[in-house]
Amino acid sequence: MVTANEEKQREVLDRIAKELPQISVNSTPPEMGRKIHKIVRRITGSSDPYKNIKDKYNKIALRLYPELKERVRKAKDSLLMSIRVAIAGNIIDFGVKTHIDIEKEVEEILKQDFTIFDYIPFKKVLGHTTELLYIADNSGEVVFDRIMIELIIEKLNKKVTYAVREKPIINDATIEDALFCGIDKVARVISSGSDGPGTFLFLATNEFRSYFNRVKLIISKGQGNYETLSEEDKPIFFLLKAKCPVIAKDLGCKAGDIVLKG
Repeated sequence: MVTANEEKQREVLDRIAKELPQISVNSTPPEMGRKIHKIVRRITGSSDPYKNIKDKYNKIALRLYPELKERVRKAKDSLLMSIRVAIAGNIIDFGVKTHIDIEKEVEEILKQDFTIFDYIPFKKVLGHTTELLYIADNSGEVVFDRIMIELIIEKLNKKVTYAVREKPIINDATIEDALFCGIDKVARVISSGSDGPGTFLFLATNEFRSYFNRVKLIISKGQGNYETLSEEDKPIFFLLKAKCPVIAKDLGCKAGDIVLKG
């Protein structure tokens, strides 16, 4: 995506090959991805290699917004449908795939059974808080998050803070993506401080850390955030589609399963 120059491609591969032995076996995949993508950006001179893909899927998602919003409105359980929609958006992940038939995959997920379904605990925690922190994953997916956030704000009268990546990494959502997708119209948008495909608390901004430590409910989207936050002793609910056997095994499900885990 970044360069057709074979010499630069080889330079990237050689530099990554030298870096790999220095990476601890205990490192999370987002930690590895952070280092690898820094190398790609530095050698190719591209600060945002996935920019065109992000723009494309932001626009596709916005096109789907009215229909998905209406499905949530008409659902017997609007909150549950909004959660399904938010998880459906988690398919827009170009760290895993190179092409996505978004409409087809969204339809499949909206009908799919949950493998882990901590819905009752989620509703209980949501009912006992006035504000929550929602940690974003991918661009495009932001629109799906927006539908859930709008319901939480409009129907349940909660305050929502939406946290995105500090800098471009793969197709993860940045503030630019959040603004393009209209999240700022309903929620406060902040940076987590992270420049990798997850939420690294050692990089967290003071603003993010303040919300993370204070709120009584944190919604975490996607695998990268699960990989970096799953061992934190915080009121976190993870919304995601398991996309690889390693993470699926850790969760206690299979690759392809959808999860609402507290």
